[in-house]
Amino acid sequence: ETGLPKGSMLHVERKIIDELLTKTGGLQQQITSGGSAANAIHGLARLGNATAFIGKTGPDNLGKIFYDDMVSSGIEPKLILSTTETGSAVAFISPDSERSFAVYLGAALELSASDLTAEHFRSYDVLHIEGYLVQNHELIETAVKLAKQAGLKVSLDLASYNVVEGNLGFLKRIVNDHVDIVFANEEEALAFTAFEPEKAVAALSQFCEIAVVKTGPKGSLIQSDHELHRIEIIPTKVIDTTGAGDLYAAGFLHGLLNGLPLNKCGMAGAILAGNVIRYVGAKIPDEAWPGIIIEIGSL
Repeated sequence: ETGLPKGSMLHVERKIIDELLTKTGGLQQQITSGGSAANAIHGLARLGNATAFIGKTGPDNLGKIFYDDMVSSGIEPKLILSTTETGSAVAFISPDSERSFAVYLGAALELSASDLTAEHFRSYDVLHIEGYLVQNHELIETAVKLAKQAGLKVSLDLASYNVVEGNLGFLKRIVNDHVDIVFANEEEALAFTAFEPEKAVAALSQFCEIAVVKTGPKGSLIQSDHELHRIEIIPTKVIDTTGAGDLYAAGFLHGLLNGLPLNKCGMAGAILAGNVIRYVGAKIPDEAWPGIIIEIGSL
């Protein structure tokens, strides 16, 4: 009915988003702020970390929703205003929990190297970048250099195997020269290293300080130098896998920021990922957080 290949992510014009919303108006709908890095930052903020988000939005209602959601979640929105409409995505979830996305990048696509200043990075410990931005080489190059000059660690989620395949040479150089932590799923790790997970995490760890390969229901692998950890998933009923990787990154980075050993960082990631997949959307409901905070605090 939507015309979207099941399990796919397609970039579309804004009018296609509007048509899809009209066509599926009878379905249950939910509007929320999102995007890979934004989902991760929300998770970090809910765990009590001081956070900020750099992005670009338009002069419209969706931009206001995004801004207000950041503020109400305790995230400092470092948003640059564009005259282009705010980016949006429509996610459809099938009965078997498979996701299909139509994405209009809008103003988000206009975020450029010239928008970034040293001030954006002052007083923070980690810069977390979503891989979808990697196609803008100048933006990424500037962001990682400014972050490093400010003394931050740099974390990169590879986000999509298509992005990895299309930017492999650039990615390998950036990761090797500037990135400390890399998150990848099996397909992204394969695209980056040409290896299956066990060998891929070892190969990735040659490029950066900490490599994480997420293997879906099989859990995750973490390697730093010769230290290798296998992390189990939290068994649960899967409703929607949207945001699982983003929330895993949030839990992992929370552990790292709070001095946990790598295996416990992975466990914190697994706890958040195992919780978000129990609900529709990429956010964990308010009522679930107190128990999660206690569980992660006891690691």
